[in-house]
Formats: sequence, C-alpha cells, structure tokens
Amino acid sequence: MIIANNLTKKYGSQQVLHIDNLDIPKGESFGLVGNNGAGKTTFFSLLLDLIQPTTGNIKNNDIIVNESEDWKPHTSAFIDETFLIGYLTPEEYFYFIGELRGQNKADVDALIAKFEDFFHGEILAQKKYLRDLSKGNQKKAGIVASFIGNPELIILDEPFANLDPTTQIRLKEIIKDLAKNKDVTVLVSSHDLSHVTEVCERIVVLNKGEVVRDIQTSKETLKELEEFFAG
Repeated sequence: MIIANNLTKKYGSQQVLHIDNLDIPKGESFGLVGNNGAGKTTFFSLLLDLIQPTTGNIKNNDIIVNESEDWKPHTSAFIDETFLIGYLTPEEYFYFIGELRGQNKADVDALIAKFEDFFHGEILAQKKYLRDLSKGNQKKAGIVASFIGNPELIILDEPFANLDPTTQIRLKEIIKDLAKNKDVTVLVSSHDLSHVTEVCERIVVLNKGEVVRDIQTSKETLKELEEFFAG
C-alpha cells in the first residue's frame, strides 16, 4: 500500500527525515511514535504531498505521490485544524467533503449518524462555525470527515490530543473497528504510547528522523516502548 524508498527531507543543511525503506501493507493498522522533532509529521506531510522530498519518494498504491494525484480519491487524512474550513458549520463541511468524494447528503448523514456518541451533542445542530468550536471539537469533526467516502487509506496525526478521556476511549474503539476491515489501512501518529499500542498492530519508532524500532504489537510492546523512551 505505502512504500517509502530512500526518502529524505532537508531544510538547508539540517536533515529532518531519512528513511531507507518502509513498507506498510494494505489493511494494516500502523502506528508512528517519537519525541517532538522525530519526523512523524514530516513523514505524513510527504505522504500527503504537502511538502516535497529532498531525495527518494513515497508510493501510495504504486503511485508516486509527488508525481501524480491519482492516489487522492482513495486517501483521506486529518492532520490539524488547517484541514478544516473555519467559516463553515460542521454540517456544511461534512457535505462539502462528501461532494468531493462523490457522496450525496443522504450518504453523509448516514455516516455521521454513526458518530453521535463521539460528538457528545457538541458538534451538530449547534449553529456554530468550525472556527468557533473548541480544539477538541474541531478535532472530532476533522476525524469524522476523514471517514467520508470510504477511503482505503486514513491518516491521523495525533488524534488523541486535546480530547477528553471519554472521547479518547470512543476513538480507540473507532480505530479498532476500522482496522478490522482489511481493505482499509490506518496510519496513526501519537505521543501516547498506551493508546497507540492498543489500537495499532505494528508500531514504528522514529528518532531524529530515522527508523530505530519496527515492532509487531504484543503484550510486551508498551513496556519495550517505555524502556526505549526512558533512555
């Protein structure tokens, strides 16, 4: 599904990412962890063609992402609030994304109805613009919008940040449900080691832009990660 080859990103003389090879198969629930500045968001930004690689490339379903846009119809992401359109209400935003992804209003309504408990009555029918929602509610709207249109690849950067405990628990259930569908690949980055260990079957650790661990999740994974980051 996703293959990174000889992938580097430099800003001037500073190299912020260097991945010789990384293969993420279709249907995998994949976690990316690392300290601030490790390269997690850089990798996702390269994957989404938001920035250009210095060397190498990333392929999404055999499509080099910075050479063609043919990967976009089957790929969805929520990185941060810049992915939202602040002057729209959540409903308007969901319908806008639905139009882009060939979904009518009934399709969108059917999808978002599944997440009423995730919204806690704070998103829909509030007559508020997205820009006026709390950071946590903006994140909830952006995450659910990334599910519209049956994407094959869903990318979520720090999805648990700014969410209350009840919502974090529900989000873990949502990601686990997505992972059960082997036609859907889910990529999650997180600073929360326990959450990412719980929802991802494979975890890669980035340190100073390089892959230093590639772990198939087991009962020992959380302990292994904690020991690594404890130094």
